[in-house]
Amino acid sequence: MSRVRTGADRLVAEEFAPLRGARVGLVCNQTAVESQGLRHLVDLMHAHPSVDLVRLFGPEHGVRGEAQDMVGVDDGVDPVTGLPVCSLYGDDFASLSPPEEALRDLDVLVFDVQDVGARYYTFAATMGLCMKAARRTGLRFVVLDRPNPLGGEAVEGGPVQPGFESFVGLYSIPARHGMTVGELARYFAAEVPDHDCDLVVVEMEGWRRRMYYDETGLTWIPPSPNMPTLDTALVYPGMCLVEGTKLSEGRGTTRPFEQAGAPWVDGPRAKAHLDALLERYGLAGVVVRPCTFRPVFHKFGGEVCGGLFLHVRDRARFRPWAVGLLFLKALHDLWPEDFAWRTEPYEFVEDVPAIDLLVGSDAFSQALETGAEIGDLFAEGERFSEAFRRRRAEVLLYR
Repeated sequence: MSRVRTGADRLVAEEFAPLRGARVGLVCNQTAVESQGLRHLVDLMHAHPSVDLVRLFGPEHGVRGEAQDMVGVDDGVDPVTGLPVCSLYGDDFASLSPPEEALRDLDVLVFDVQDVGARYYTFAATMGLCMKAARRTGLRFVVLDRPNPLGGEAVEGGPVQPGFESFVGLYSIPARHGMTVGELARYFAAEVPDHDCDLVVVEMEGWRRRMYYDETGLTWIPPSPNMPTLDTALVYPGMCLVEGTKLSEGRGTTRPFEQAGAPWVDGPRAKAHLDALLERYGLAGVVVRPCTFRPVFHKFGGEVCGGLFLHVRDRARFRPWAVGLLFLKALHDLWPEDFAWRTEPYEFVEDVPAIDLLVGSDAFSQALETGAEIGDLFAEGERFSEAFRRRRAEVLLYR
């Protein structure tokens, strides 16, 4: 098995030489470890005599990763080091960007958070907003690169149309973008107004675009409470769409996103219909299994749900975004009276339904409501993904 050295590994090996003499802020969570001893970067930097680590910045779920999804985190003090912590996920959209007063006493802002390769996962959006703040305040912005767990070859999904921007779609990139955070930072700097900051990417060594995370030799550390395994990340670019409905996406179980359903779902019947849809649209690489589960919290907490479990058998052929859309279509087709969209505010947006924010437009929800052909949505996604693949080519770091 190949052994990949992350940007954090390289920084630690160099005794933090690029940060000497600078006042440092660190955006991180529990994944910010060096790969040999799994020592946290906060602890290493705080203890190193040549590093002036001034402040920590916590993305969604917090610096140490305790908070559940969409739970606001207050500013505070890191219990391990005693360093002040500025939360980048509070109670409104403004809280997602670092405030100017938290940046005034810094020279450099370092970003080290493991992404999962899907647009909805909010860490890349946090990075983009930090880049915007770094440009505004004249800070150097250093990204310690880490692998895209889904590899860097496959790209899938449609655009985020104007009016549908949110924290799960702040930038118009495909649902599965096939880039590392370092490459995304370079893309944002080149493509997004006000993001062209003084950017430095500390590249990985040994990573190849074909690699999935379990081929890197690195230890999987759940980057959020409901991303327990690489298998979760494999289905997430499609099954995160379940968050836009009243269905349970499996939160409160040990296999969130891999299984989803509701008390009124008949698993065998749902499997038969979804299998037919997968065959109709030529989708392969996944085996669908009827299941039951009882979430201990979140939607239908304490209730037995029927549903489906997705087992990815062929990663190269599996198209998670399309499969996720068809999963929702199957349950909508069979139980239109019970199926319902999420109506509560989602990621600080109140006037656009969650499903439309996740998809990036209302094309999918309207297609289900009117019975229109969703193959048109797949075709648009393929066109957009191919155009995105060409646009990103100049900023890629690993060939």
